[in-house]
Order: sequence, then structure tokens, then C-alpha cells
Amino acid sequence: MATPVRVLSYNIRSLRDDPAAVARVVRANGPDVLCLQEVPRFWGWRAQRRRLARACGMHVAAGRRACGLAVLAAPRVRRVHREFHLLTPDKDLHRRALAIAVLEIGPVRLIVASTHLDLAGGPRLRHVGEVLGHLDRARARYRAPVVLAGDVNEEPGGPSWTLLTEHFQDGHATAPAGEELTFSARDPRRRIDGVFADPGVEVAGCGVPPDEPGDHVRATDHRPLRADLRLPMRAK
Repeated sequence: MATPVRVLSYNIRSLRDDPAAVARVVRANGPDVLCLQEVPRFWGWRAQRRRLARACGMHVAAGRRACGLAVLAAPRVRRVHREFHLLTPDKDLHRRALAIAVLEIGPVRLIVASTHLDLAGGPRLRHVGEVLGHLDRARARYRAPVVLAGDVNEEPGGPSWTLLTEHFQDGHATAPAGEELTFSARDPRRRIDGVFADPGVEVAGCGVPPDEPGDHVRATDHRPLRADLRLPMRAK
């Protein structure tokens, strides 16, 4: 019997738009795990992150101040371990990183990671290689499948996206459910956000969820990406 897990990936633009709308979007989708990019990282960043977690009904499972990444988890999800890895720097470019949470969801264990890749193609491709290395080590150490979510800053077919899909299932391509395009929220034209799952994880559906209240545009410049997964009992 498989364990259902819902993962939501969301670039929240440092909560510069409407933090209450961000929380409403998250609560409306009811994720077990929330992978965030562009989390506030300057004045009062800890308090802002805690407030957001409380407003979403979740707790912080991984993330640091650097690079604006966090993984939040629902009350039923227990954190076993967390890691944070800075990726190699590039002059005049934003520093990039990888936040990893090792989680227990009922009887199974899952590694969930959040990242935000570079706008520049060369550094982005190099960082994908580093991300894969960190996740390979985590998978071997904790003997659990991996789900990677984040803002790739590249569309499917690009070299970085292609490298990711050589190792993972592209959630939306595997089981499309909901709309495809994630950026921008106001005028969606590009699919640059992804949820990528190990082959042993069943992707039941992945896509941009419905937004009847219109909160996607109020919340941030990206639309959220929701993935419904099923984990085999042997995952732990």
C-alpha cells in the first residue's frame, strides 16, 4: 500500500506582495511539504519565516538565511534530519544553494529538497551537477527516495532541465494535472518551476492548481506547482 504525499513548490518573492495571499494559497492546497524559494533573508527574516509557517499551519523543516530557501512541513510530518549546501559561487551573481529535509510521513521516509537555480546558463548547469551530487549522497545515507522542487529558471528542453530529467521524473510531464505554465502569475507564458521525483516515487498528478479566489496574482509573481505523489512502503 502506498502513502500519499502532497508537495507544493512556490517562489514567494521575499513576501513583497501579499503575505496573507501566500498563506491562503498554501492552505487552499493543503501540502504535506512546502518547498519555498525567495524566502525573506534580510531584516527580521527569522520572524517573517516563522509567521509564514504559522499562517500556513506548518513548521520549518529546513533552510537558512542564505539564498532564501526553506522547506516547511505539515504537523503530521516529522523531520529526521536537515542539510543546507551552498553551491559554488560566481562573481557578480546571486549565491545559490540547496535545502534538504529528511522527513518521515507515516510509515515512510522521504528526502525533499528545494533549490533556486541561476538565470545564467553556465552556472545553472554546473549547479545542477552539484545538486545531483548532494542528493545522491543524501539518498545513500538515509536510504530514502528524493523529491527535488524549485525554480529552475529554465524551460523544459534546456540543458539544465534535461540533465535533471535524466535522473528524475519531471512531475508535470509524467502526470499532468492542472495548468502547465508557472511564470508569471499575471501573464503565464513559461514553465520554469518543477517538481522532480525519483523513479521509485509514483507521480499521481502535477501542475498549477486552480485559483478561484484569484490569490495567485495577489501573492507573488510565480504560480504554485502542486504534485501529488505516492510513496511505496519500502521507502523507509
